[in-house]
Amino acid sequence: MMHNAITDVPGIKVGHYTDREAATGCTVILCEEGAVAGVDVRGAAPGTRETDSLRPMSLVGQAHAILLSGGSAFGLDAAGGVMRYLEERGYGFDTGVAKVPIVPAAILFDLRLGSAQVRPGPDEGYKACLAASSGPVAEGCVGTGTGATVGKILGPERMTKSGLGTASQRLGKVTIGAIVAVNAFGDVVDPQTGKIIAGPRDLEKGVFLNTIIKMKESLSALPTNTTIGVIATDASLDKEQVNKMAQLAHDGLARTIRPAHTMVDGDAIFALATGKEGPGDVTILGAIAAEVVAEAIVRAVRQAEGLAGIPAARDMK
Repeated sequence: MMHNAITDVPGIKVGHYTDREAATGCTVILCEEGAVAGVDVRGAAPGTRETDSLRPMSLVGQAHAILLSGGSAFGLDAAGGVMRYLEERGYGFDTGVAKVPIVPAAILFDLRLGSAQVRPGPDEGYKACLAASSGPVAEGCVGTGTGATVGKILGPERMTKSGLGTASQRLGKVTIGAIVAVNAFGDVVDPQTGKIIAGPRDLEKGVFLNTIIKMKESLSALPTNTTIGVIATDASLDKEQVNKMAQLAHDGLARTIRPAHTMVDGDAIFALATGKEGPGDVTILGAIAAEVVAEAIVRAVRQAEGLAGIPAARDMK
């Protein structure tokens, strides 16, 4: 049965750690048996770990998990807990003397909500792993999406609560899934209608304003953002192909977030190929990946609810 989630890809599990009081959390995407992994970082303000190992010509060919975390750069520490979980179960890159789990990670900035002194660390990363399953995935203000917001150009008092979303599609025997935590500086747009569905709020009229228009008024940008996600497939891809799929998946951000990939966003998309099915055409997979990413982003804002005094899109009706 399909769950319209990244866990529809065989071999992928997802677990969240959520702290609603501090408005932060982390999400782990487990591929314990290993998956060919790649990444494409498009934003100018990223916070990442182990991304160099995913590039073509590097030694390590597979990842065993991807961590998406809140807590700004502090949240990268949560990857240590994911490594501990995997090591305890015998998963990792075999060096001959120890198996070293490969856990690339990316973070978003959520310190403005809740408590700036509380961030996911190793214990929280470990707890996310314990909660991981291959079933339905909770969306909205959970895991990495707990403290996510969008529409920052008019300051924190006008931004809108966002969250985390997931989606999937099946192409014959091949499945493609995405999970995205949406913490963008700009607006989120429904690509089917072109309508802004989350962004800076007009407090008097109860509608969303257009960030691009406001940028033309020379307002400054808050450097506290970033949209991060993972695209996964059970097709068989090599390292170069999986990096190309990550690149193509960014088209989903461009269709739904305006503006995307800015100087104050650290937008990053990881890609995983478990290889449980036969070879895939990376052009086709990348095109569908962009669609799935776009759907996950729309779901992230529509499934979110108000938190820490910040209303969500559903509160604007």
